[in-house]
Amino acid sequence: MFEIIFAGGWVMWPIIACSIVATAIIGEKFWSLRKEKVMPRQLTVQVWNLFRKNQLDAPNIRQLRESSPLGSVLAAGILNYHHGREIMKESIEQAGRAAVHQMGRYLNTLGTIASISPYLGLLGSVLGMIKVFSTFSVGGGIANPMHLAGGISEILITTASGLAIAIPSLMFHRYFESRVDELALRLEEEALLLIERLHGEREEQP
Repeated sequence: MFEIIFAGGWVMWPIIACSIVATAIIGEKFWSLRKEKVMPRQLTVQVWNLFRKNQLDAPNIRQLRESSPLGSVLAAGILNYHHGREIMKESIEQAGRAAVHQMGRYLNTLGTIASISPYLGLLGSVLGMIKVFSTFSVGGGIANPMHLAGGISEILITTASGLAIAIPSLMFHRYFESRVDELALRLEEEALLLIERLHGEREEQP
């Protein structure tokens, strides 16, 4: 492994750094974008029951806001319940945007890695080609066969390494973006459901 890294030249080190960062981001996104972490089961029903029992005091709302992205959205709506349906919707939309931004954290970094990794591989290829051409003597022969082999190895290794990082990074970047969009839609649906329940009951009261 180390022989391959050293054969690829100094460009391999930023490529390796990109691979480490990309792996960390992918692992963090798989953990943080789990459905049960973003939208705990029955949370909306639990909030609704607590509201009906008049048990949503300040400590409970603060705990709800800090529990999950869905909890933060529902807490924003409950805090503005007495201001009317429209204000409640606006507060939920604002909290939803903040939650989506938090869920999409580091995705721009992953997309950047997917974009620059092939260029790092290309840079290594160019440097390898320079090394290859430098092996040819003025008379047209090969001055140093070892330098020729080293240059070819650098071309192949850096190109393959850059692509090996870029392809999965791009794949997971697209996947997590779609995952965030899907979860954002579900958050909106749950929040709207709570709004209709709260204000539906208010309208039914004499």
